[in-house]
Amino acid sequence: MVTNTFMRIVSPCWKPSVEGEHSGGGNDAYGRADGLFWYKDLGQHVAGEFSMAVIQANNLLEDQSQLESGSLSLHDSGPQGTFVGVYDGHGGPEAARFVNERLFENLKTIHAAEFTADSHQGMSADVINKAFLATEEEFLSLVRRQWQSKPQIASVGSCCLVGVICGGQLYIANAGDSRVVLGRLEKTMREVKAIQLSSEHNASFESVREELHSSHPDDPQIVVLKRNVWRVKGLIQISRSIGDAYLKRCEFNQEPLLPKFRLSKPFHKPILKAEPSIAVQKLHPEDQFLIFASDGLWEHLSNQEAVDIVNSCPRNGIARKLVKAALQEAAKKREMRYSDLKKIDRGVRRHFHDDITVVVVYLDFHPVNRSFSRGSLLSIKGFAGVTSTSNSKHS
Repeated sequence: MVTNTFMRIVSPCWKPSVEGEHSGGGNDAYGRADGLFWYKDLGQHVAGEFSMAVIQANNLLEDQSQLESGSLSLHDSGPQGTFVGVYDGHGGPEAARFVNERLFENLKTIHAAEFTADSHQGMSADVINKAFLATEEEFLSLVRRQWQSKPQIASVGSCCLVGVICGGQLYIANAGDSRVVLGRLEKTMREVKAIQLSSEHNASFESVREELHSSHPDDPQIVVLKRNVWRVKGLIQISRSIGDAYLKRCEFNQEPLLPKFRLSKPFHKPILKAEPSIAVQKLHPEDQFLIFASDGLWEHLSNQEAVDIVNSCPRNGIARKLVKAALQEAAKKREMRYSDLKKIDRGVRRHFHDDITVVVVYLDFHPVNRSFSRGSLLSIKGFAGVTSTSNSKHS
């Protein structure tokens, strides 16, 4: 008997427990690791609750993620809010790990430098953009230092999706093809609708190919259809990232870089960009939650399917439920059982699905949680399992 897609995906939500769940998992401040899974089933940020989950598929986990909540500046009087980052690495884990350590720190530093302690300025798109570019320059400097000893680092990069909730505003910045989807209550329809908030930079989109052709009018091979997939210079699907130095600085497109990454002709301007697409909008009471995820999730679930799961299920463990729903779909596509997919180890597992990272952020319109004193910061990073609450402005 063939069941409705929605019921097939949502039905696991109603079981009393989720596989791999430990007693008290939702109260574990550090998150939990269970084989290739890492999850933080439920936590609090300054504007509500959140849930995080990661499943590894590659030999080395290339996804990284973080949630920072509290002070968003080095100033004690700086804005309070929540920062979410999902970093989908490619070619190796180095760029995503670097971004996970440096992007938020750069954002705080740049905000402190641009706004005086008594200005009470909130966040701005300009600060976020500068944080991306500062992180890019730092990573390219690292590539230069390691170039002779570790040339492959020039071919490592990361998609970067960031959300900042601050002062009733939502800032979304994206470079690459991760995605954030908003669940918004449509009162007249009594339904929660999925609204995609991020712009994706993947050559499969005609608009991205047009942008590349416009930026590189003298290069007819700027985008190439290779094995039915559009690729920038025949090498990579995304047009924006942090890292990928070999497509940004000509000095890295030569030996000792592996021949498969080297272009036959030198280039005189960066082929890929690090600047994110940034959208800013006011939050409304109808805005229920945000789903941030690497493209590994969206390969198997539509925006509305993901929103339906979050809207229909308890909050505790919701990110893990989304990951499990994606894995069930991945197994079905290969005509195998989910129970068999679970037995496949990292590396081989990459043939069935990508690393998947999900962060669900609920938008509860109530005053800032009292557990967050001014200057404090909640910090949690996916799979690192490092959580801390500090009263230092340098957290």
